[in-house]
Amino acid sequence: MIKFSKHNLNQKTYKDVINVMKSGWLTHGKFTSLFENELKKFTKAKYCTLVSSCTAALHISCLALGIKKGDEVIVPAMTHTATAHSAEYTGARVKFADIDYKSGNINIQSFKNLINKKTKAIILVHMAGRSCDMKEIVKICKSKNIKIIEDCAHSLGTKYRKKHVGNFGVSGCFSFYPTKQITTGEGGAIITNDIKFYKKIKSLKQFGIDKDITQRKRPGEYDVGYLGFNYRMTDFQAAMGYQQILNYNINLKKRQEIAKRYIKKLNHLNGITLPRFNKNDSYFVFQILIDKKIEKLRLMNILKNSKIGISVHYGKILPEMSYYKKKYNFNSKKFISAKNYADRVISLPVYPKLNNIEIDRITKILKNIFT
Repeated sequence: MIKFSKHNLNQKTYKDVINVMKSGWLTHGKFTSLFENELKKFTKAKYCTLVSSCTAALHISCLALGIKKGDEVIVPAMTHTATAHSAEYTGARVKFADIDYKSGNINIQSFKNLINKKTKAIILVHMAGRSCDMKEIVKICKSKNIKIIEDCAHSLGTKYRKKHVGNFGVSGCFSFYPTKQITTGEGGAIITNDIKFYKKIKSLKQFGIDKDITQRKRPGEYDVGYLGFNYRMTDFQAAMGYQQILNYNINLKKRQEIAKRYIKKLNHLNGITLPRFNKNDSYFVFQILIDKKIEKLRLMNILKNSKIGISVHYGKILPEMSYYKKKYNFNSKKFISAKNYADRVISLPVYPKLNNIEIDRITKILKNIFT
């Protein structure tokens, strides 16, 4: 069986995790700081804090920006529900923008059409490790005083014009879910270049407390300045992530090599649209678009029966999810590209342990269907 994803943990990682467990210091420990520092180096951000998930990262990013009831936050219609939920948690109204069919990223004109006096922020998603058009988006947001939160759940290692994503807005939010480029089981991180914002999110992730346990002169000496949450990452999770980020350039290079091989093997087929190779993309997955929905369903069944793991990012647009449909009653005709994308997209596996024999087995099945 070819799995959809496999973690990339080495023996040193297992040793580090065991040592944390033996130490008895299971949170706010050495590896939390080590992992945060390496993430700062890798992304070239000034500040970084680890959290319990990317959802937590997005949520407290919204809170730290003061997003509240009466505000509006623009989100792409094609994304994981956590992107929109994070704004909903604050009481703000979510407005969905259509996407660009070729990239899966937010459509600039659709975004511009939604802007009004209530628009407080936009939460961007760099779909499957492909960067949004940040030059144009930053220009629009600066002119309208709209804050940018980047959902980088798919995009550790993705760059736009030599700059790592997550550095264009106030906040860059990353996911370390098991299928992501690196994993801590569950977990996430926030990067920022704003010291005031950093201090606020660091407090919000730990109940609103102003000092973590390593900063207190005496036990119990702290103040609570905000209504915060317990969104901290454990130190043994940080130990899992630490070795992976140290070796991530090797991981990233392998992902790009896999993408090149998929393109080489599939680029002549009719009925499939492939992404162009981009050395700045991190290839969380390799997304293909099947021209006909009925062929997508047939392909998915064949791959499943052939014991090949695949996924779909995503199979249904957020405006059609029951919660958002009942609350806002969005007109689905406004999201034509997003609906077409959902109907036709398939995510093929990409991970360092995926070998050429396995890639060729996957592509052979596609060739048999589309030639």
